[in-house]
Amino acid sequence: MMELVIISALFLGVLLLLYALGVPIAIAMGVTSIIVMLSPYGGGGINYGVISKQLLYGLNSFTLLAIPFYLLLGRLMNRIGMTERIFTLANAMVGQFRGGIAQVNVVASMIFSGMSGLAVADAAGLGRVEYASMREHGYDKDISLGVTGSSAIIGPIIPPSVPAIIYAVLADVSIGQLFLAGIVPGVLLGLALMVTVFVIVRQKGYGPSSQFAFGELWTAFKEAFAALLAPVIIIGGILSGVFTATEAGAIAVIYVLLVGMFIYRELTLAGIVAEMRDGMVETFSLTFIIAAAALYGFVALRLQLPILMAEGITGITEDPTLILFMLVGLLLVVGTFMETIAAISILVPVLLPVLQIANIDPLHFGIVMIVTLMLGLLTPPFGVILFVLEKVTDAKLEEVIRAVMPYYVPIILIIVLVILVPEIATYVPVRLIG
Repeated sequence: MMELVIISALFLGVLLLLYALGVPIAIAMGVTSIIVMLSPYGGGGINYGVISKQLLYGLNSFTLLAIPFYLLLGRLMNRIGMTERIFTLANAMVGQFRGGIAQVNVVASMIFSGMSGLAVADAAGLGRVEYASMREHGYDKDISLGVTGSSAIIGPIIPPSVPAIIYAVLADVSIGQLFLAGIVPGVLLGLALMVTVFVIVRQKGYGPSSQFAFGELWTAFKEAFAALLAPVIIIGGILSGVFTATEAGAIAVIYVLLVGMFIYRELTLAGIVAEMRDGMVETFSLTFIIAAAALYGFVALRLQLPILMAEGITGITEDPTLILFMLVGLLLVVGTFMETIAAISILVPVLLPVLQIANIDPLHFGIVMIVTLMLGLLTPPFGVILFVLEKVTDAKLEEVIRAVMPYYVPIILIIVLVILVPEIATYVPVRLIG
């Protein structure tokens, strides 16, 4: 046990110290790996051949080609105004219910989540529209911020999902299956947030934001139809076997380019170049993290940390459900101070042996992990969505934090439900793909 404590302090302590000092997570993982290699536990020397091999090995995956496509897809959809059209459609669908515009906020995020793949993209793009619309309809700042922030985390759960792609690569599971596994939990989270919104707006006395009109719904549907086809192309193509999840991203990008140029006529060559440039920067940042995580994971295996951790956890309990709750506790702590992609990249290689020994389906755990880490995006001190909302709205950071806290409850309830009923995540992919 003492050995585990010493190794963990060396392996995690250095990383967390560097991260707290503001060192970028990829560089922090690389430096930590080198320091561990120099220690008595790591062999006492640096093997440059191993370092270069592991960095290249971490990126040697066809699956990772999906990342630039889905990043670019979300950026292009924001550029050509698909977010506004989706919001208008959602308003026509549920605006007539109590707290209508707040419910629209959640429904629009559920629809947009089938296209963006990133919570930050939802918060920065659609979130700006949602918040402004709620304020215009007379909603106070707290509920406007809370609904906008909490609904944004649906993005990486309902496919496509960039965190799911990275988890699938590291855990060696099918991206298509993991995409499908997120559908039911994502919809359930959306419904749970809608119930929470209903309770809150009822207490505050808000009414409907609009009257139902079939003509308006039909018009909004026609305007948003091209946008709604994007997730149909992605999921339909994967299920039919016409193309892989990676190829689906490329085809969806081409589709959105054509829609933006020839149907919406809002996409120019300069706009395409700008989005590709920014998308490449984001892609480089993510792939740099993944490469560093491959080296970090190799060092973890060299230290036998996954084995020691697995033995330590199974020494407490061998019940898979209890182990899942323990891992969720770890993820909740990590998620409060570490970005989602970095947390997945660091923890998946370390936790895989635990899953194998405890006989936990990595597909099931993948969804539990993603949903749990999404809560971290709303949690101080480093929740990314908190800072995005501060930037795109007129609120201070303290106001954003206070506003999102009531929405922790439905998110935690969905996490517990997915743990206790694995079929919520596994039934659809097993049924449709096998």
